[in-house]
Amino acid sequence: MNDGFPHASLRGVDWGVATADMIAAPPPPAAERGGHFRQWTDDLRHVTGATADTHRMVAGWPRLQPDGPGSWDPDALDRCDRALDSLLAQGLRPGLTLLHRTLPPWLDDRGGWLARDTAEHFAGYAAELGRRFGDRVERWITSSDLAGPTLADHVAGMYPPGRGIGLAGLPAVHHILLANGLAAQALRAVGAKGRIGTTVTLVGGYTATEDPYDRLALERLESWTNRLFLDPLLLGEHMVTEDDVSPVGATGCVRPGDLATIATGQDLLGLSWHTPFRVTAPENLPRVLPTVNCQSALNEVNRLLVGLGFAIVPFEDVETTAYGWPIIPEGLADAIAGLHDLYGELLPPLSVIDNGMGDLDLVDDTGHSDDARRRALLRARLSWLAGLVAAGVDVRGYEYWSVLDNLEAKFRYTRLYAMAVPDHEPPPRPPIPSDWLSRGTFAGAAVPEAGRAAGLRLVPAAPPAQGAGAS
Repeated sequence: MNDGFPHASLRGVDWGVATADMIAAPPPPAAERGGHFRQWTDDLRHVTGATADTHRMVAGWPRLQPDGPGSWDPDALDRCDRALDSLLAQGLRPGLTLLHRTLPPWLDDRGGWLARDTAEHFAGYAAELGRRFGDRVERWITSSDLAGPTLADHVAGMYPPGRGIGLAGLPAVHHILLANGLAAQALRAVGAKGRIGTTVTLVGGYTATEDPYDRLALERLESWTNRLFLDPLLLGEHMVTEDDVSPVGATGCVRPGDLATIATGQDLLGLSWHTPFRVTAPENLPRVLPTVNCQSALNEVNRLLVGLGFAIVPFEDVETTAYGWPIIPEGLADAIAGLHDLYGELLPPLSVIDNGMGDLDLVDDTGHSDDARRRALLRARLSWLAGLVAAGVDVRGYEYWSVLDNLEAKFRYTRLYAMAVPDHEPPPRPPIPSDWLSRGTFAGAAVPEAGRAAGLRLVPAAPPAQGAGAS
């Protein structure tokens, strides 16, 4: 039952769930799936009165074309058919993700996204699925994560470990962007009816200090994450650094016409959200951390990042999840506001994919699920998001990504991002913050420079809801 969530601005949002389950694969036991989705649906109804009625799944390219181009597994195709029909029979609106990180082995063996031909094969795969399922799929997401199979894999070597080749791996970024443009064109050419878009992993954060070099460090973080993918998608040009260099273009992988294809119009843009970061310039690490911790801060990830001119350090006095990620309800809205600062009206309609990670370990003192705390956090996060929508940011969807998906990657990231976890015992968990409980109240700044979203004014501001305001 709706307990008073007041934001009319969110009434037009499509609420749903998403999973990395490959519908082309035999389904997992029912007991292994569904519980978290039901929890999300119950929470959403309790806080907003809305019902989640969209469901997005992964098609499963490795299962559908296990033996090469032009070869299709009929059993896998049949499972896709049945899965889509089942969702429709339940009154749900299906969404389909074409790629979730993993390529068919025959493509991976040929270089994966380092090979330009992978983009052409992906477009052919998209066209065939559009022909077969285009009458039933409401939303097509070409990839659930552009950075994972490219930047994290071929550049940084995070997963699978050991394949990173540094900046020489940047052609993978170009090729997956090219694949997205070609796939969007192919889906439209075969008459697929649904909206078409892709997903970027939204990265946002806050400066560790007021030093201008920390501000520059934060801009570098956003350039090497958000802008690396969105500049080509929205501006038709690869990201250029402050030194007037295009790292992707410098590899020689860009051919005439590529950027026009990459900039093919998107009906929507998915934003996968994990956690905000606290960012500092490498030379400021001694100011931010005790001297004894400076060396340990240069762990596996920061050793890569300092070469790009920034580092990530723990937040102070902020509650964290079991993964060590800070719980900052306004972080999502602030990151979206930052995107709007960069791209403005060039942004297509947005669909937020909140993977629910921040809520995984919200349990009470007895170890049972802490419903009140989890829902209070959801209320606060959605209150900030509602403020953006009221200000004119076009958010059309909000999906909850199952915490049961990608566990191997998440636990590896937990180790890699150990800099986000203080090296001392965490203090006792504080009471639920009062600003989480205030209906429609935009929280006061929990971290330095928080509140980008609160200051965003895109359309003439309506009178604020009771208790709303920005500092």
